[in-house]
Amino acid sequence: MAGPLVLAIDQGTTSTRAIVFDAQARVVALARRELRQHYPAPAWVEHEPEDIWRDTLAVVRECMERCGPEGARIAALGITNQRETTVIWDRATGQPLHRAIVWQDRRTAESCAALEAGGAAETVRNKTGLLLDPYFSATKLAWVLDRIPGARARAACGELACGTIDAFLLWRLTGGRVHATDVTNAARTLLYDIHRQCWDEELLAIFNVPRALLPEVHDSSALFGTTVPALFGRPLPIAGIAGDQHAALIGQACFAPGMAKSTYGTGCFLLLNTGEAPVASANRMLTTPAYRLGGRMTYAMEGSIFVAGAAIKWLRNGLEVIGDAADTAALAASLPADHGVYLVPAFVGLGAPHWNPRARGLLCGLTLDATAAHLARAALESIAYQTLDLTTAMARDGAQRAAAIRVDGGVAANDWFCQFLADILDARVERPGQLETTALGAAFLAGLATSVWRDLDAVAATWSAAAAFTPAMDPALRAALIGGWQQALQRCLF
Repeated sequence: MAGPLVLAIDQGTTSTRAIVFDAQARVVALARRELRQHYPAPAWVEHEPEDIWRDTLAVVRECMERCGPEGARIAALGITNQRETTVIWDRATGQPLHRAIVWQDRRTAESCAALEAGGAAETVRNKTGLLLDPYFSATKLAWVLDRIPGARARAACGELACGTIDAFLLWRLTGGRVHATDVTNAARTLLYDIHRQCWDEELLAIFNVPRALLPEVHDSSALFGTTVPALFGRPLPIAGIAGDQHAALIGQACFAPGMAKSTYGTGCFLLLNTGEAPVASANRMLTTPAYRLGGRMTYAMEGSIFVAGAAIKWLRNGLEVIGDAADTAALAASLPADHGVYLVPAFVGLGAPHWNPRARGLLCGLTLDATAAHLARAALESIAYQTLDLTTAMARDGAQRAAAIRVDGGVAANDWFCQFLADILDARVERPGQLETTALGAAFLAGLATSVWRDLDAVAATWSAAAAFTPAMDPALRAALIGGWQQALQRCLF
């Protein structure tokens, strides 16, 4: 049946995509461009903002072309983005001062250590729900301001603007008329008080970031502005923005406290809905806004793993031991469970619950009969083990155990992985019929603001499970495998 459509821009770490959904949350059109990664120094990761802008225009236009006359039914546009990745640009010209510094980048590890030694960690934790880590945006911003001549003075007098990638795209899409972000992205900067829900002067002073640099902060579902008509042939309302993991939580319809999703893309990010009250962690998990609708905040507890699908990409592109990511399922299945090889993929340090920026990758248990199959299985298993570390930390914090984990992202398409994940977590794993949950979440937010969907109940009614995986592993074997992982992890940490 004819009805409104919603277009979502999904600007991720390794690609930029546009997807058009109908009111039943079905994909109508999709376009994608791979994003080049830049590695100027060990553990440094950058993106070229102009590449992101060019690819965004290309995929949106391609999607609209594929829709044909039906494209006239597109009622709104939503944006979801790689979080923490930060760019600073000139307000007059729109030109970036420096490449975007990516969330994976570890160049500010010493700055974070110095701030922690100076006693800033508790203040940061209490106000932001986050830890002092290079993962987040504030020290990235300070690094650029300190290294571009005149940048600090220009930022202080309002000549420069900054933001996560959503804010940069919003600025460009609206022809420089709107400098804004949503609460989920603001909350990942180390500069936003998630309790008072505002930029915080004390945090700005700690990180030496001028207030004039920062965007306005809105609900995740709101009319942010409209696109310049010349870009896509007509103005489109930009009505939803959320960081990618928050968008995936929404796309997975995890709207009740205790519901959880885990997204397996470049990294892995597990979010557990905790309702309207933030839950502080004593086990180095993050407290973060899940989303804000109609001025009402919903919070989540989050565990962030830096390397998940990136480990599979390393096997394919770095070591060239597999031809395609899909090959890993058959390779993993060809080995017994006690094959003995463990990979700790700390290529850019370790995220939750360890938060060790200096840790590096470790492969152990190798013998002369080790093959590509051992590496492939160890890589997949490492993703499940890291997820277990997150759920264990959440349980220690007293968080309500999720009855099931809803999974999405590229690795979640792997049946072997999903079954191993269920076995290691000792929990039901559900995979939705619509795997494009991150883009779908952005579409839902835009559609809620423009009455494509009436409310969250209408959104939840579109969700269904396409596959479910239940634990089937012998408890003794499970315990032995986890014990081996913990030994490998300890070797990596010291």
